[in-house]
Amino acid sequence: MPATTRTTLRRGLAAAAALPLLIGALASCGYGSDAKNDEKKVAAEGKKLSADTVRLGYFPNLTHATALIGVQDGLIQKELGGTTLKPQTFNAGPSEIEALNGGSLDIGFIGPSPSINAYVKSKGKNLRIISGSASGGVKLVVNPDKVKTLDDIKGKRIATPQKGNTQDVALLNWIAEKGWKVDPESGKGDVSVVRTDNKVTPDAFKSGSIDGAWVPEPTASKLVSQGGKVLLDETSLWPDKKFVITNIIVSQKFLAEHPDVVEAVLTGTVKTNAWINANPDKAKASANAALKSLGGKALDAKVIDPAWPSIAITDDPLAATLKTQSEWAVKAELIKQPDLAGIYDLKLLNKVLKAAGKPEVSDAGLGAE
Repeated sequence: MPATTRTTLRRGLAAAAALPLLIGALASCGYGSDAKNDEKKVAAEGKKLSADTVRLGYFPNLTHATALIGVQDGLIQKELGGTTLKPQTFNAGPSEIEALNGGSLDIGFIGPSPSINAYVKSKGKNLRIISGSASGGVKLVVNPDKVKTLDDIKGKRIATPQKGNTQDVALLNWIAEKGWKVDPESGKGDVSVVRTDNKVTPDAFKSGSIDGAWVPEPTASKLVSQGGKVLLDETSLWPDKKFVITNIIVSQKFLAEHPDVVEAVLTGTVKTNAWINANPDKAKASANAALKSLGGKALDAKVIDPAWPSIAITDDPLAATLKTQSEWAVKAELIKQPDLAGIYDLKLLNKVLKAAGKPEVSDAGLGAE
């Protein structure tokens, strides 16, 4: 074999041998798909905690970005070591609560109103709120040809996702503060409150069967992309422009039996939130990739670009705002005065936050003993 040929062959073999090392080094540099797969492999070889598996529920929704990204990019699984993370997605709070109550779900991302309703109905026996996840991301979007000002809402048909859900309660409270009357059960009155699934709302808006909607992202931005106008951002109604839109809850049984697993999940969510806030553009892309994986279709840029910055990702459950939301539900006659004592257990979260050098968060006097 000629010397030049042997030299070329040796160089080719050396490059081929170095390639896996180079790929591995590149994968360890970020939170992309290669890094995700690498982290999942490491996690599978890690030490198992007190449970073989942990079942985690969340919605394919931007307000559940912590779960979307933490699951997809392996950031939660990494903290669990050899304990397997089994994610499940839900489309509504009641079905997720049913799974938690039925023992087929351990931890879940969910809105404040379902958390309150479930806690009250079980007389404080089924769940605890163990962390926050997101604030904001809710808007009143209207047809600008029919609604010019907030006063024009009177006599119009405004959609919310579900009777008694977080946005429904907020709209009913806002209507009451305007001095208008609406029957909370039927939704009929000075404003027609039309309970419509978020999947259906864009079509209802486009057809003209509703005049607007008080909805979370990305539904709000979908309506804007169809010609709607944001008339009110709910953050403007809250002190410090913050209010809880997504909590993390846990089955009390699972918390009692597997606190190490719950702590590991919270370590994963805190690290996920820190990465999201430090890398907003990458996080937006990751969340959109997760939505595509779950639903088969990513959000258009004209939808996700305005929606993403309106959602604040946070570890703080903003407990005082949950207390206010429960008072609104009572005032709207959707629930009786609830006893929320013990709904929060933030001990593990505050332990994780302290270890990360972050300030502890408050349960607003509603913590478990």
